[in-house]
Amino acid sequence: MSRTAPRAFEIKTERHTQLKTITADVEQLVAESGCKNGVCYVYVPHTTAGVIVNEGDDPDVARDIEATLDSIVPHAGNYRHAEGNADSHIKAALTATTATIFIEDGELALGRWQGIFFCEFDGPRRREVRVKIVPDPSG
Repeated sequence: MSRTAPRAFEIKTERHTQLKTITADVEQLVAESGCKNGVCYVYVPHTTAGVIVNEGDDPDVARDIEATLDSIVPHAGNYRHAEGNADSHIKAALTATTATIFIEDGELALGRWQGIFFCEFDGPRRREVRVKIVPDPSG
């Protein structure tokens, strides 16, 4: 199987700081690709957003992460950035813009409780998530 072209999907967030699960969206793209074994890269092309892999079973974990990030880096602060979203840039720097997940037997090889989250830090907005699936050349 050859490399697949990057795919993208849009996500709409509802709050300034929000972790929104995108596991099912990424799983669908993996299934559509037909890739049996390989690597899935999830990329967020934004400076005020991120992507993480974390506890995906209990939604309170995502809310706890949101609240903790808001506590550590409050929206209102003594920031120099003139656009008023310095907290969003700082929160994005504390997370990541990419996640790498193995594909095994046609499925994401996430741990039992893991999920993939888009991390919004400057919402609400419409955002883009890009996915690149790279099949293992040996099968």
